[in-house]
Amino acid sequence: MTTNYWLVGATWGGSKDVLPKFLQRGYWYCWDANKFENEEAGVGNSIKNQQERFTHVKTGDRIAVKRLLGKGSSEMAILAIGKVKDVDISEWRIYVDWIISDIKDRNVPLRGCAASIHGPFSKLGKDEEWIQKIFCL
Repeated sequence: MTTNYWLVGATWGGSKDVLPKFLQRGYWYCWDANKFENEEAGVGNSIKNQQERFTHVKTGDRIAVKRLLGKGSSEMAILAIGKVKDVDISEWRIYVDWIISDIKDRNVPLRGCAASIHGPFSKLGKDEEWIQKIFCL
């Protein structure tokens, strides 16, 4: 089974930092269960498209929490890394074994990852070097 790599955010509304809550409770989530149920699929980073990405996360995958570094920045900060323990699509929640949660000064190229969830990425092929920088492989 191939391990996939995911980037997720932990700032709601552009300013509310929820990473401490995620670390303490051992999960990551972004949406209220049915809040966007009637939204039509869009392009790019619509909630429906992000939820579609979410459905591909599986146990054993790796997840990294990122923070944007301000408008116009070409980099993001990596704040925490974990291993997926379980996925609950009905609650849009990923249960995580947080392996590293006190990362300091690890900035990597943004590469368009400004939404709540991006992936899956592979440690092989075109993303290899970038994924290695994020996850310290």
